[in-house]
Amino acid sequence: MIVIAHLSDIHIDSSPRSAERTGAVMAYLESLHVDLDAVVVTGDIADHGLESEYARVRELLRTRHPLLVCPGNHDRRDAFREVLLGAPPAARPGTPVNQVLRRDGFVLALCDSSVPGEDEGFLADETLDWLDGVLDETPDGVPVLVGFHHPPTALGMPFVDGIRQFGEDRLAERTANRPGIAAFLCGHAHTAAATTFAGRPLLVAPGVISSSKLPWEPYEHPNDHVYRDEMAPSLAFHVLDDGRITTHFRSVPLREPVVFGRAV
Repeated sequence: MIVIAHLSDIHIDSSPRSAERTGAVMAYLESLHVDLDAVVVTGDIADHGLESEYARVRELLRTRHPLLVCPGNHDRRDAFREVLLGAPPAARPGTPVNQVLRRDGFVLALCDSSVPGEDEGFLADETLDWLDGVLDETPDGVPVLVGFHHPPTALGMPFVDGIRQFGEDRLAERTANRPGIAAFLCGHAHTAAATTFAGRPLLVAPGVISSSKLPWEPYEHPNDHVYRDEMAPSLAFHVLDDGRITTHFRSVPLREPVVFGRAV
């Protein structure tokens, strides 16, 4: 059984609030009595894409579990690569930050769906080519989870749907004959959701920094589309077992320190 923790939209800035919410989730993961197979964070890592924010993220995301992160629309590729990942500058500024994690029993491929200067998402041709290479190099029978920040389909949330991942037909075409893909993972919506894309599960992690209001929930004014402090930070656990993927969603209390799985 493979267990992967999935976080998204931590939006780290200079405030204590963002650090508190992310810190609570990471402390919860460190308190688990088993080692996770991976922790994945699908974008909007820094709120303004500043080097100082990424330096703070490096401290907050320290974990004993294997960690993989990808950019979102709030991130800046060059600072993300150089400060957060500690990688050398790209030969071409603004090159997509695509990453792969290969572990016993599964592969996690994170694609950079960010578009510099835009809120909506798009997978560049070079990213799709990179994904093809990852899939080509993966042995038959090894499940692959493909992640990115922006959902490639509408979720029934007008605000999010207007800035989702576009050009998704190209991704669907490239992955149509790839039976090894177990699911697609994303964030961006700030709400836990599960749907399908290209005939496979599309699993959306809830937001750590805040939770989106759904269209049928009460709005005090048209721009009042986010719960900021009323909802606890949350995450998803994806379980791969015997060819199936099962997802569990978990909220993490902010003011109840957790030690070895129990509140103190």
